[in-house]
Amino acid sequence: MTLTPPLSLYAERRAHLAAQLGPGGIAIVPTAPERQRNRDSDFPYRHDSYFYYLTGFTEPHAWLVLTAEGQSTLLCQPKDLEREIWDGYRLGPDAAVAALGVDAALPVGELDARLPRLLENRERVWFPFATHGGLAARVEGWLAKVRERVRYGALCPQQQGDLCALLDEMRLVKDAHEIALMRGAGAISARAHIRAMQRSARMLAAGEDLREFHLEAELLHEFRQSGAESPAYGSIVAAGANACVLHYRADRAPVKSGDLVLIDAACELHGYASDITRTFPANGQFTGPQRALYDVVLASQEAAIAATRPGARFTDPHDAAVAVLAQGLLDLGLLDKAKHASAQDVVATRAYFPFYMHRTGHWIGMDVHDCGSYVEPAEQGQTSERRDPLSGELIVDRPSRILRAGMALTIEPGLYIRPAPDVPEAFHHLGVRIEDDAIVTDAGCELLTRGVPVAAEAIEALMEEAAFR
Repeated sequence: MTLTPPLSLYAERRAHLAAQLGPGGIAIVPTAPERQRNRDSDFPYRHDSYFYYLTGFTEPHAWLVLTAEGQSTLLCQPKDLEREIWDGYRLGPDAAVAALGVDAALPVGELDARLPRLLENRERVWFPFATHGGLAARVEGWLAKVRERVRYGALCPQQQGDLCALLDEMRLVKDAHEIALMRGAGAISARAHIRAMQRSARMLAAGEDLREFHLEAELLHEFRQSGAESPAYGSIVAAGANACVLHYRADRAPVKSGDLVLIDAACELHGYASDITRTFPANGQFTGPQRALYDVVLASQEAAIAATRPGARFTDPHDAAVAVLAQGLLDLGLLDKAKHASAQDVVATRAYFPFYMHRTGHWIGMDVHDCGSYVEPAEQGQTSERRDPLSGELIVDRPSRILRAGMALTIEPGLYIRPAPDVPEAFHHLGVRIEDDAIVTDAGCELLTRGVPVAAEAIEALMEEAAFR
């Protein structure tokens, strides 16, 4: 898979950002810090998404400074042959200009000395608000150094701007290179889910002791075998009643024949996330109640997919999914028809909430819960108020984002049935979620993750083949 972007891509992004900084503007973008896991051991390093979006650089201890005139300066670790023996190769400032296409590069140790001079005589300083602990205070320290020189004629920036506001809008619409990477991540993750389904069927058919971590191992194997850097988030492998815990983590619980297994797991490829959830019968055969619940969730996802198109609102897929789920809850007897006159009544009173308590999607891209406003920018001043029928809380609504080609979002309805006196016992402890990643296109949307089946019959066929292989 040749998905290495050209340097011109990052240069174009920096130029686009520079044009938005305003006269005399300057932007400061740090990458993520290294984080200690425990004594003498760090967590695997992962760069800051904003920084990587503008540079393509993955080393820690690096900063980008960009002016409104388009001048880019990278500050990075200097070459150090002794440290490189222990910690790995460093690019170094001398090689950074040619390798990354920036205009200048300096040792990061000079950051505190250089920044006041770079900020001097600028009108506005931009940096990401509330994303890097201590960054605002550090900027204030650099500005204090500039103010010390005002008696010599230096001008200090009078305004500060949140760089996230500009970069979030840029990152919200994916370019062709980003979409290609997300397709690649989706394909790898789909294969990982297939491996997990097949191993479940094989081990149970052989009478072996199957645990949730066995299925997680299949996911991780496929991620790394296919060249993905890491999981995009902590894998959820939940068997039986564990599927009703939304953020359950893969653990040691047994996976028994007759269980439903919910797996929410996907990889990150070259800085871009995928996000897939599939629910399947551990032994490869849905029971009647399992299939009935599954079909309702699948129908709700198909309704949400149909509502995902340019010109629609971000909330439209959720509303479409909830309408189908509400009717399904009535049809399955999970909600009493004597208490709820119609699916519309279920939606209006939010009676579905004990069974479906999350939204149907979120932005996805460099971060699995990607950046970008969910409010339509041109309509931010418009508000309406409503009273939540469950909590009584007064909620202020703003117009939902209008979907446009190139936006990427997940579509992930679900139903989670916990035991309750008025809930039929046949459905107790069943949890079903189905999730795919979608790119909005001119004609509707493209699903990036359908390399793993969703139809109940297709899942059963896939697992039956594996069980008797």
